[in-house]
Amino acid sequence: MKNKIRQILALTALAAVLSSCATVFGGKVSEYQKTKPAAGQPQRNVRVAALICDILLFWPGTIVDFATGAIYKPEGK
Repeated sequence: MKNKIRQILALTALAAVLSSCATVFGGKVSEYQKTKPAAGQPQRNVRVAALICDILLFWPGTIVDFATGAIYKPEGK
């Protein structure tokens, strides 16, 4: 029984990582995307298409994308 629960938890974690669209398809995350802007600096823009895909396919993927910074557009785009 415990082994079955572990398998389910592992598959759920794998699905969360693989279903976050910006993390999977967005390419390498730059330092600009990872760094939170300081007070007075312009806010980072969100990749709208990746956000919509995350919400429609597997909403916990949005948490992964925001945590990694992959949901934000790279600098200059």
